[in-house]
Amino acid sequence: MKFGKTAVLIGLTVCSSLTWLGSATADPVEDFYKGKRLTLIVSASPGGGSDFFARQFAQFYGNHIPGNPEVIPVNKKGAGGLVAAAQLQKNEHEDGTVIALLQRNNLYRPLLEEAHDKFDPREVRWIGSLNKEKYLLAASKDSPVTAPEDMFTKTMILGATGFTNENRTVPAMMNKYLGTKFDIVHGYEGSEEAVIAMERGEVHGKFGAVNGFIAGNEAEMIKRGEIVVLMQAGWTNHPAFPDVPNFSTYVKDPEAKAVVDFFILPFESGRPLAAPKGVPADRLEALRKAFDETMTDPAFLEHMKKVNSEVDPISGEEVEAIIETLYATPENVLANVREILKAE
Repeated sequence: MKFGKTAVLIGLTVCSSLTWLGSATADPVEDFYKGKRLTLIVSASPGGGSDFFARQFAQFYGNHIPGNPEVIPVNKKGAGGLVAAAQLQKNEHEDGTVIALLQRNNLYRPLLEEAHDKFDPREVRWIGSLNKEKYLLAASKDSPVTAPEDMFTKTMILGATGFTNENRTVPAMMNKYLGTKFDIVHGYEGSEEAVIAMERGEVHGKFGAVNGFIAGNEAEMIKRGEIVVLMQAGWTNHPAFPDVPNFSTYVKDPEAKAVVDFFILPFESGRPLAAPKGVPADRLEALRKAFDETMTDPAFLEHMKKVNSEVDPISGEEVEAIIETLYATPENVLANVREILKAE
């Protein structure tokens, strides 16, 4: 069978057009992530709140990223999350295959402590935050402090993790500005160890994230009458604890309010996720979009309900706005905050 020149030219034109159309409709982000692993660095020990949320999130996040990479959580603790944060900024691949769940204190500690200049929260790209966190103070049934008003007249031993973690800095701030009498013992490996210390009677109580009191060991201890929630470290109440007093009951002095504001603003970005600065723009956009979609995924939300947990997310842009506000804090307020972070 013979073909004329015209038929051959038409055939070549059609093939060329189809090839161009295929390349024009291909998704380079999907092509990149297909068959790859996405490492999710968890900046805390296994078993705590950060680890729990990271592992629940990881099960669903890859479903919303083009190419559906496998999301693998890897724990890297140290310096209240700053070891992982510095690694993300300086040493990790910038191709979009590594992200990290950091700690909310990572948003401000480099502003306050020269020793942590290896990380700058303005030099990474924020994907979003899983929660607007609430912090609660709980006391065991054996505590000398059994009611909120007792905090100002009786000494209570609190278990804390790192020296700069909010479970130490918030009660230290309350001692200085509100007149509470907390004796804070820090150095517990993780939040679960502080709970065990309460059960053993080593400490009388602890500050901790609200999720633990809703779904963690603390929730069961509340049901058994072994602990009681005394107050909330915020200006508003979590719906699960509507009648527990918060800072608005006790903080009246403007100087104290400014310090409290600085410490609790990062709670609005309770579980922040970041990527290295050099991630290509289209991949960063895909990671952010996938985060937003995961936060509204009915399967993910149903899963979180089954594990007695919840998410209250904010976007990557909102995390960046919080950092901008923190870095615009007046120097006199920063000086007061630094006093809380100094070793005693």
